[in-house]
Amino acid sequence: MGDGITGTDGVHGATGAEEPASADPASRAGRGWRQLFRREQHSLFGEILDWMLTPLLLLWPLSLGLTWFVAQGIANRPYDRALEFNLQALTQFVTIEDGRAMFALTPQARDLLRADDTDLVFYQVVDRDGRLVSGDPAFPRPPEDVAPQPGDIRLRDDVIRDEDVRVAYTWLARGPARDHLVLMQVAETRGKRSKLATEIIKGVMVPQFIILPLAVLLVWLALVHGIRPLSELERRIRARRPDDLSPIDDEQVPQEVAPLVASINDLLQRLKVTLSNQKRFLADAAHQLKTPLAGLRMQAEMAQQQLPPGVGEEVQRSLRQLATSSARAAHTVNQLLALARAEAAGRALPREPVDLVRVAREVVEDLVPLALDKGIDLGFETLPAAPQPGLPTVHLWGNPTLLAELVRNLADNALRYTPRGGVVTVRVLTDPFSGVQVLQVEDNGPGIPPDERERVLAPFYRALGTNVDGSGLGLAIVHEIVRQHGAQLAMEDADPQRPHARGLRVSVRFQATVGL
Repeated sequence: MGDGITGTDGVHGATGAEEPASADPASRAGRGWRQLFRREQHSLFGEILDWMLTPLLLLWPLSLGLTWFVAQGIANRPYDRALEFNLQALTQFVTIEDGRAMFALTPQARDLLRADDTDLVFYQVVDRDGRLVSGDPAFPRPPEDVAPQPGDIRLRDDVIRDEDVRVAYTWLARGPARDHLVLMQVAETRGKRSKLATEIIKGVMVPQFIILPLAVLLVWLALVHGIRPLSELERRIRARRPDDLSPIDDEQVPQEVAPLVASINDLLQRLKVTLSNQKRFLADAAHQLKTPLAGLRMQAEMAQQQLPPGVGEEVQRSLRQLATSSARAAHTVNQLLALARAEAAGRALPREPVDLVRVAREVVEDLVPLALDKGIDLGFETLPAAPQPGLPTVHLWGNPTLLAELVRNLADNALRYTPRGGVVTVRVLTDPFSGVQVLQVEDNGPGIPPDERERVLAPFYRALGTNVDGSGLGLAIVHEIVRQHGAQLAMEDADPQRPHARGLRVSVRFQATVGL
């Protein structure tokens, strides 16, 4: 069931049509690659988060590397001073006797060299001729490019017996003329230095392992807070009604989003003007067509009455068809006017307390002649049948004209699709305690298949196979009026047990106000 023209015209389209066999294979392959590597919709939140966290995560290992080098320098500094002190202490035991360098350690000096159980200490004394005076013969010599500077202590890194060592060395000027140069070197393995550097690294890295996740969390929270105005703007737009084309308030949006909001407002304004022009044209055109259509129908009926005797059956049939077509066109025009009126009233819908029972009864009384003409039993019921003593009267807060139009379209739709001898019942159910009212229009016609009940609410759609004259606007008008009143529309089989003619029950549930 549904009032309107059919939704098919014999032309079938397919969005997933097969590609012709003659299509270029290269073009098909190119489309396949484009679909394979098609970029997904990117997230602004994720992109900003990536740009903020990527430098942080890249700088973190660099920071650890720099910390390691700094820790090495910090660890070397105190031990280098201690090594220099040991070297200066050992230089006191270098003497020249008979032109030859001599090195004699006291027991206290030997204890100085063995004072540390962690590292090994090496030393070497070499005279000006390169002769080993004392110490480790495997001690490497200073770099050849270093010129001897008596009294100048220098430091270098080297290897002794496969051990990494730190070396302090100097040249000593001995002899009466102080022309006898003696090379003195002291080396120490790097155990204490490495341990101190490791402790420094631990002291720096452990807090970073705690600070880095905390920093990531704070960045994420800050970004969530910063992007919240966009989410709020999205919520405000989603909460709008479909017919709300008013400008978006841009006072609460960030400065960066203000141009976007301004563009959307400009689009809404242009869309509002376009829709207003379309509705105005529809209303004006429908209004201008009412008078000539009514005149055409009247002239056709008068011509039928004034036909002279002997006129052919074909002329009479043409006049009847002309009158029927005029009536159908007038009905379509009236439906268009009702739809335009319902849509236009949505922005500033005047409301008042409405007695739904009285409105429904008046509409049913108006449709009795149509029901008698079609041989249909049209009835009206109210539950409860009479107001309950002591309970407040239930009224509906709405627009009486649109509510009457709603009842009229539902009842007229049922009368059109119910076969001769059928039954149509208009029913108003009232709960005086909760203030809920339900309008039901029930018939025993062919009904509407469940898969088409959403489609028939669209303008100009009609269920297939009905062969009933109509404009396809009746249920669309009902749907618009229901939406404007915040009601709920439901369609179901009136008699599910009947296999061929289950009928249809249309229910509109209103949230009423008690005792208005």
